[in-house]
Amino acid sequence: MSRPHTARFRTAALLAAGAALAASGLAGLQPGAATASSHREAPLISGQPQYDNTDVYAFVSPDRPDTTTLVANFLPFQEPAGGPNFNKFAHDARYEINVDNDGDSLPEWTYRFTFKDAFRNGDTFLYNTGPVRSLDDPNLNFRQTYDLTLIQRQGGAVHSTRTLASGVPVAPSNVGRASMPDYRTLRQQAIRTLPSGAKVFAGQADDPFFLDLRVFDLLYGGNLKEVGNDTLRGYNVQTIAVQVPTQGLVKQGQPTIGVYSAVQRRTASGEYAQVSRLGMPLVNEVVVPVKDKDRFNASVPWNDGQFARYVTDPELPRLIQQIYKIPAPAAPRNDLVQVFLTGVPNLNQPPGVRPAELMRLNTSIPPSRAPKRLGVLDGDNAGYPNGRRLTDDTVDISLQVVEGELLGKKNDLGDAVDGNDVPLEKSFPYVALPASGSTVKGRVTGAGAPRGGDGSGRINGGPVSSNESTGGSPAIPLLAIGAGAAFLTGGGLLWLRRRGAVG
Repeated sequence: MSRPHTARFRTAALLAAGAALAASGLAGLQPGAATASSHREAPLISGQPQYDNTDVYAFVSPDRPDTTTLVANFLPFQEPAGGPNFNKFAHDARYEINVDNDGDSLPEWTYRFTFKDAFRNGDTFLYNTGPVRSLDDPNLNFRQTYDLTLIQRQGGAVHSTRTLASGVPVAPSNVGRASMPDYRTLRQQAIRTLPSGAKVFAGQADDPFFLDLRVFDLLYGGNLKEVGNDTLRGYNVQTIAVQVPTQGLVKQGQPTIGVYSAVQRRTASGEYAQVSRLGMPLVNEVVVPVKDKDRFNASVPWNDGQFARYVTDPELPRLIQQIYKIPAPAAPRNDLVQVFLTGVPNLNQPPGVRPAELMRLNTSIPPSRAPKRLGVLDGDNAGYPNGRRLTDDTVDISLQVVEGELLGKKNDLGDAVDGNDVPLEKSFPYVALPASGSTVKGRVTGAGAPRGGDGSGRINGGPVSSNESTGGSPAIPLLAIGAGAAFLTGGGLLWLRRRGAVG
């Protein structure tokens, strides 16, 4: 894992230059190639965080292998103590999880969540007026509910629409130990089972995405001892999730699905316009230039094929090679076309596929008993890029693929952040309980509150990195946000050289 200091410094310089090249060298990229892991990735959406997709996950449920779980997260960087107006879903938006089950890049199923707000008492500033022990507790002053609608399409046109659930309570923000002494109970009450056997959830959760984002501070100011920290530890997101009987989700004889989430916001005219879209992780932040990011978020997968040349002959690896003499894989990059646009043959490529950037999942591959964080690259075909599990290290996988791992150019790239800062749940919706507003960096208010547990006693700062705790050599930094650029263009930022549906 460790390298000589001079090698680390050279790699650090490469990262800094890579960030600049991403901004200048990719200016010709046009919108429409699909978004991905997107924490504040575009000018418009960064000022409208309620509508901002952060991540999408799709996997065969480990404890219910006859079902498929789809998770979409929104509203990044939630500070848990953000009262008195805590975080919530927007009531003027449609939050959607879309599923293509025949490879044509058009969704056959859309799970649409719409939300309503309500206050019990408008004469107080309080989110809750006393301890909240259930979702119908009168002390919970602010509450949200949602309606879940299933839209079935044929050839892109709406075929049928039906309401699967209405007035379902949302799991509230985790205000703190005094306000919500048993948050786990509130989470459990927010999980609902539908007549079909499907499960649904909406509410606050820990952000399960893990990576080191702080390279944007001029690459740590050259202080490599600071690397390997999970920048998202201690922050929450808003989660929607469905767990669907797989038999009703897929097309007969075709087990692979393509998944993406989208948010539509109501305009002044009363119509809805798409303002955010997300499929594979880590693309829109770095690949798309500022002038096109907002249009990129409004695009649809059907139009992705026109950008194939950015995948087959990416510019950024050539620029890095020219400046730093690190060989770029030779074009055309058909390996990246398969990973990001069509699916990989004999893994997750549907027959007759139309190239589009979707998260493709082969639902016939059973869940792994011992999941490996590097997924397919480590022989675990139930993991990324065959769908995406909450434990998949998409940053490291993306880096290694971009630098030619699938072409035989073995490498061990990574960001020294290999997992989430708190344990995930073992059953639906699998995301960890949200961090509590009663915690502060480095300590917990109150006596002896456990880390993890009911989710209300976690230290926002999370665990120290392995390097800090052991005193070992610092891992070389990764330009974490650029990994996903890699996935669409094949030229991601070279970070470091360190090792029926529901019904």
